[in-house]
Amino acid sequence: MQLSEQEILRRQDREELIKLGIDPYPSDKFEVNVSTSDIHSNYEKRKTDYKDIKIAGRLMSRRIMGSASFAEIQDESGRIQIYVARDEICPGEDKTLYNTVFKRLLGIGDIIGIKGYVFTTKVGEITIHVKELKLLTKALKPLPIVKEATDEKGEKKVYDAFSDPEQRYRQRYVDLIVNPEVRETFKKRTQLVNSMRNFLANKGYLEVETPILQPLYGGAAARPFKTHHNTLDMTLYLRIANELYLKRLIVGGYDGVFEFAKDFRNEGMSRFHNPEFTQVELYVAYKDYQWMMDLVEEMVEKVAIDLHGKTVVKVGENEMNFQRPWKRYTMFEAIQEYTGVDISAMDEKQLRETAKKLNVAVDDSMGKGKLIDEIFGEHVEHKLIQPTFITDYPIEMSPLAKKHKDKEGLVERFEAICNGKEICNAFSELNDPIDQRQRFEDQLELGKRGDDEAMVLDEDFLRALEYGMPPTAGLGVGIDRLSMIMTNSNSIQDVLFFPQMKPESKAAVAASLDYDALGVRAELVPILQKLGFTSKEQFTEVKSTKLFNDVCGTRKKMKLKDVTNPSLEEVEGWISKSQA
Repeated sequence: MQLSEQEILRRQDREELIKLGIDPYPSDKFEVNVSTSDIHSNYEKRKTDYKDIKIAGRLMSRRIMGSASFAEIQDESGRIQIYVARDEICPGEDKTLYNTVFKRLLGIGDIIGIKGYVFTTKVGEITIHVKELKLLTKALKPLPIVKEATDEKGEKKVYDAFSDPEQRYRQRYVDLIVNPEVRETFKKRTQLVNSMRNFLANKGYLEVETPILQPLYGGAAARPFKTHHNTLDMTLYLRIANELYLKRLIVGGYDGVFEFAKDFRNEGMSRFHNPEFTQVELYVAYKDYQWMMDLVEEMVEKVAIDLHGKTVVKVGENEMNFQRPWKRYTMFEAIQEYTGVDISAMDEKQLRETAKKLNVAVDDSMGKGKLIDEIFGEHVEHKLIQPTFITDYPIEMSPLAKKHKDKEGLVERFEAICNGKEICNAFSELNDPIDQRQRFEDQLELGKRGDDEAMVLDEDFLRALEYGMPPTAGLGVGIDRLSMIMTNSNSIQDVLFFPQMKPESKAAVAASLDYDALGVRAELVPILQKLGFTSKEQFTEVKSTKLFNDVCGTRKKMKLKDVTNPSLEEVEGWISKSQA
């Protein structure tokens, strides 16, 4: 492990705290009776209630001023200033807690608990006067310090922000500490899920759980992740959808079931796609897709109001209005509207030729449904900014949807599209087991042609349908994409606490065993790491006198008073062993 100078100093501070009899990680509880937001929001109304407060948080700034200092702590709900006076927290003769611990051994990022009372300073800032202070956690890594300054125009400028996307997504814990707006994004995501859950539960539908590990994957057109169960010696798949299991429950007699599900699809990653994602699926007996469209409008309108207090939501440069009713196009109407071409009567050959004329990339594995989908995706979907329903899809695109009651070759299906992306998909569910078997077999043929997203045939699901499934409307809503819209987030990674990422590249660092083998004392390892000696080969390329002088000089700069300098003979020994 290669340590920075700050990390080395913080480890030394930790050791000094232990020598003073202070546990840097105490196990006893610290009772908290108020939050920073409570104080800020209610101080004028409840001044008398804040005379004996207990609060804990992370130290975010300090202004040391002799025998008294100001600092700032941050808890989950925000920040507040604290005032620390030496004689207040050290009422006796021993002033170590202030002079040594608070001023020298505590650092930005450490977590402290304080007791005291609230007052306002001469400039009117709400502040906690600290009467007792306790270290709850010593942080060994320094936080990135975000600085703010006001320019000549009076506008705030931010410097050294923790804004690099890769760092933010890899170290979400740091992102949450230093970027409070990120915490708000995830609170809104939770509010969104709770709004939908309460809406569906209040309708009388039952929330259920279905298997994540499945012997057959189904319910969507996607490639699965595959694993192996050792005891049963069988292949299992992470579910790509929970549809077929929820339909089995409708067969079993429930009139309405829903599940907030983690699903997994082994496909590309982008700012709209993560291989692990969340969706809610809902199935209601004795309903159809027209009824489900009305429910989706009602539910998403409620979500917007619950999160924002209104139906208009700003997303980038656009404003989405989720007030009912939403615009509705059939699939063919939408394609004709945006391309000027009527494809409703075309066969596969004509569709392929039309796609090429419209500069849509196609290949021989694509059947009629896939060709239509590609045309729609290339020329229509991204242009649908306001909430819009696309209805009545070709049968080839929808193996699980019921045939349209009036329109030959189409199914009763809709997708809701907003800000250029699909946020939900719904059908009048196919409940004819003979028709469903034929659709599955058609999918098998597509698979033979090379379509690796074609569905597989699920005999148990077909058996369930043969027992009889009532007419049913089904819905799937992408929680991640809806969260992007409702929080004005540009990427799906911004609404996932821990998005999937490529492995982190790490510089080669010498293990402690390498230093031991060279005869380096453990207390000298941080100095060599500071000098950049992280591999055995580096020792062979340096003169012993230069390395000796560098080590001694760096020990002095790092103020390692308890570490003894090596002798020249020791250094020569390191180099000699590295060459052996």
